[in-house]
Amino acid sequence: MDCVILQKKFAMNLETRKILFIQEFLRLQNEEIITGLENLLRIKKSELFDLNQKPMSIEQFNAEIDESLKDSNNGYLIKATDLQEKIQSWH
Repeated sequence: MDCVILQKKFAMNLETRKILFIQEFLRLQNEEIITGLENLLRIKKSELFDLNQKPMSIEQFNAEIDESLKDSNNGYLIKATDLQEKIQSWH
């Protein structure tokens, strides 16, 4: 129970910190600081993503290859050029 209370307290504190950060960010007038914060956010998100990656087992790797071959044999493929044309039509 104490753990749940601490998690809620931390989450509220985090939410408050995020709101205060956004308010301060919105007051910024210096493009260099904004660019620096954008870069920092991108870097930190990338680092976090990398930390959460886990190596694929050989069994999973082989299963994904088998699934891909099955999709290919069943005609569930799209050429890269066709995909690019489809994406262009979205704009």
